[in-house]
Amino acid sequence: MTDRLRVGVIGAGHFGRFHILKVAASERAALAGIADPNAARAGEVAAEVGTQVLPVAELIAVSDAIIIAAPAEAHFPLARQAMLEGKHVLIEKPIAATLEEARELARLASEKALVLQVGHLERFSSAFAAVSANMGRPLYIEATRIAPFKPRGTDVSVILDIMIHDLDLVLALLDAPLESVDAVGAAVASEHEDIASARLHFATGAVATLTASRIAMKTERKMRVFAQDSFLSVDFANRKLFQVARGEGTPIPTNPGFGLREFSWTDHDNLAAEHAAFIASVADGAPVLVDAAAGTRALSAALDVARSMQQRRARMIASGLLRL
Repeated sequence: MTDRLRVGVIGAGHFGRFHILKVAASERAALAGIADPNAARAGEVAAEVGTQVLPVAELIAVSDAIIIAAPAEAHFPLARQAMLEGKHVLIEKPIAATLEEARELARLASEKALVLQVGHLERFSSAFAAVSANMGRPLYIEATRIAPFKPRGTDVSVILDIMIHDLDLVLALLDAPLESVDAVGAAVASEHEDIASARLHFATGAVATLTASRIAMKTERKMRVFAQDSFLSVDFANRKLFQVARGEGTPIPTNPGFGLREFSWTDHDNLAAEHAAFIASVADGAPVLVDAAAGTRALSAALDVARSMQQRRARMIASGLLRL
């Protein structure tokens, strides 16, 4: 493809605006226009980048590819509409609201030979690259992602809003079938769960524990990875990774045979990297890094967490520990 890829963006909200700005600044893509049911917001963002506001059907018609940054419940109908018109799609996480919808989108992409990339942004980060390169074969992963309350994102639970990032990372790092989930959580400041903790058991015997909260007093993103001969401690906010490993690094007097290594990384623009990967897949035939299978896998794990949480809540109500 020699000409710049014509990309339309559906959704001009908080994160949709960032997608729009990235496309407008791209050297390999041209912003075909934007669509959003909020006419005032759409007009404001369109004026910022000098593009047109179009109805969804018209935007799809004039675009080669579509980026969908709409609310989660709209992901399936919008992506399906675009792919039925032969358009490549980059869709924000989660891929869809149900597994049936996710599988239908995957089927359409395969049937029509279209790129369908899911916006699990953390996969494009320097932090993920650093962890992947130094983790060994994990036996246990512990991930914490907490932040102060913000009304944005509360149309879904903390599982689909925040925890799904770490679910996707853990699934990618362990690369094994998920066998069972045990989870607990509660709605505190919104109609959906705002805090959640989940323990995931994998077919290999590996285990992961994930904690997510959007009502914390501070922002914290950390991960610990336990392997047979090493231990990683990752502080994403401060861009630091510490590794204790057998026979490597600075010797540890209290732990004979083991050494300590410290790594850091330079953050880059994850969203720009995500866009570049999408364009490379469409224009150059590059492999899709986060494809429909990966998006479906993350959604399935998130739904398993939600189901386990609901089952635990029902048991607690039946036992009188919780009141309706």
